[in-house]
Amino acid sequence: MKAAIITGASSGMGREFVKLIDRKLTCIDEVWVIARRKERLEQLKERIEIPLVLMEMDLTDKEQRLRLREILKEKQPQVKMLVNCSGYGKIGLYEDIPEEDISGMIELNCLALTSVTYEVLPYMTKKSRIINLASSAAFLPQPKFAVYAATKSYVLSFSRALHEEVKKNGIFVTAVCPGPVRTEFFDIAQMTGEVAFYKKIMMANPAKVVEQALRDSLKGKTVSVYGGMMKAFRILCKVLPHEWLMKFIV
Repeated sequence: MKAAIITGASSGMGREFVKLIDRKLTCIDEVWVIARRKERLEQLKERIEIPLVLMEMDLTDKEQRLRLREILKEKQPQVKMLVNCSGYGKIGLYEDIPEEDISGMIELNCLALTSVTYEVLPYMTKKSRIINLASSAAFLPQPKFAVYAATKSYVLSFSRALHEEVKKNGIFVTAVCPGPVRTEFFDIAQMTGEVAFYKKIMMANPAKVVEQALRDSLKGKTVSVYGGMMKAFRILCKVLPHEWLMKFIV
């Protein structure tokens, strides 16, 4: 049984990946969808033709991540694609954000992603793909988005290093680094601060970002950046001093 596993599948980019795999990847027999909100997964199942295996899990809970290990051991799937989309961010001054959100971002964006990848990797074979959702925030430290940007820098660094380790086995790892995307993400992020105006007018269509990510993954690219503006931003972050750039992104 050839499977895809998608975390954060109940909304946003995760849900878009499920819909895209349903339309495009005939090599996948079933999709394991992981999220906290089971009712959202059930609604998604009604709209998707490919068989979905619903897994209600809070990936910040170690015991629930261990449950994934047991399910993998029992089912022994051939995992052709792992898409790590679970994650969230909170906007605002570091000292004003509740500690539970500080630790929550690190646990979900970094620890859970790393743990799920560790559990799934033994079930991947030649031509399998790992797609990790990072962010253009990974390119530059971001005041008032400090912890979130730092977690996404981790995802980018981890993904690129892991790719170098597993490519000898024919496994490819891609970090997806979009700019602002029109999803529920910013509804949650704005609970502690206001989204900058320039981000509001630059928001991309999530379906297009996901399509670009899948194309780049199939081409074996280690980093996927959607849109000319974000590609230009990445270049600026490489050539200009970060201390200077940070003055303009607050």
